[in-house]
Amino acid sequence: MNQAMFIVWRESVEALLVIGILQAWISQQAGRSGLARFLWAGVLLGLLCSTGLAGLMLWAAETMTGAEGGWLQALLTLVASALMVQMVFWMHRHGPTLRHSLVRDADQRLARQGGWGLLLLALLAVSREGSETVVFLYGAGARLHDTALSLFAIGGVLGLVLAGLTVLLLRSSRRVLSWAHFFALSEALLLLLGGALLVAAVDRISGQLLAMDLPDWVYTAFGESRWDSSALLSDSHGVGALLADFAGYRAAPSLITLVALLGYWLWVSHGLRRSRHTV
Repeated sequence: MNQAMFIVWRESVEALLVIGILQAWISQQAGRSGLARFLWAGVLLGLLCSTGLAGLMLWAAETMTGAEGGWLQALLTLVASALMVQMVFWMHRHGPTLRHSLVRDADQRLARQGGWGLLLLALLAVSREGSETVVFLYGAGARLHDTALSLFAIGGVLGLVLAGLTVLLLRSSRRVLSWAHFFALSEALLLLLGGALLVAAVDRISGQLLAMDLPDWVYTAFGESRWDSSALLSDSHGVGALLADFAGYRAAPSLITLVALLGYWLWVSHGLRRSRHTV
């Protein structure tokens, strides 16, 4: 539930930011009402594309059962983790100039293609955010069932409500919360969640490998825990469960889990240094 709420909140705020920038740009153009119709048509088509992707992924999950379904879940969870990190890197490089770049792109498309260019721009922007949301949600909730899945869906709805309230707060009072503060906080949480999804993918891969006839060192690396700290902090409830959801904490981690997390944070540190140098 917490993961779904955060993912939908973060991606919805970014989508609303893009729509708000384009709305402000339209208010300065001639033929505002006609352009607004193209904008909202693009938003609607972008949402439909994202919904189509969600349907395709659910169909694939239903079709591929057993080991194939497990490998698909692991692969898409890895993709979601990598996409989260790449999104943070992209925002570090392009976030400060996002408004300027979007307005410039809108001016160019309007000059070349008229309202249809604006429609395409909105479609691409919204479908990108929506597609990221779909992939992230699938990666976070692929193994949930019944009650847990219902809570996951409720978290997504709450994320939409929080996104609307956040945008209102950002527009009304920058002293309380500025766009810079919002992106800094959300990017930190995204990186933590990316690590959690990576660990979830490793867990799924480990489960698949341990069911196969492989050399002993594979079972040692993927199956045996290095320690067990559940007596101090369990990963099944309370603070430990929250850390498991958002940072990949495991009370009894395997060697491959530790190696994966270490490699993840080394990659993140290197990528953030590079993105700062290119700003």
